[in-house]
Amino acid sequence: MKQEPTLRDDNAPRPESDTSLMWSDARLLGFTPMDDSHQEFYEVAFRLLTCTQESAPQALEAFEEHLKSHFGQEEEWMRTTGFPPSDCHIDEHAAVMKSTQEVRELVRTGQAGADLVHDFAMHLFQWFPGHADYLDAALAAWMSKQAFGGKPVVLRRKV
Repeated sequence: MKQEPTLRDDNAPRPESDTSLMWSDARLLGFTPMDDSHQEFYEVAFRLLTCTQESAPQALEAFEEHLKSHFGQEEEWMRTTGFPPSDCHIDEHAAVMKSTQEVRELVRTGQAGADLVHDFAMHLFQWFPGHADYLDAALAAWMSKQAFGGKPVVLRRKV
């Protein structure tokens, strides 16, 4: 029996191997404020990856400030919309914030340097796609359904 080709669902989660270090339309979830925050995440995480020994403290400070704003906004959306599975999502945010603060303290006290910051950044780039594709995408869909009665529409340039 001949198998017919199937079309790819562009809203389907991307494969786990999608650990690109640069922002692209492939990362869009269809909720603009969240997409904007995610693009900024890529920018500040990339600065961690490319920092020098001298710029590492400032890069970590900027990243932590971004996380406070980014995670704070998402957690506010969860609270104000009554998002049911918020506990796991908030726990992941707390774990990333804790790791960021630990790395920042090690750099501040001279116990670690840019190599640890670079390694941390690579872990962030490995973690983030799964977090966004599952936890953040669910929140974006929840908010879109409440506001507009359906899933977000994602228009992507050919990537």
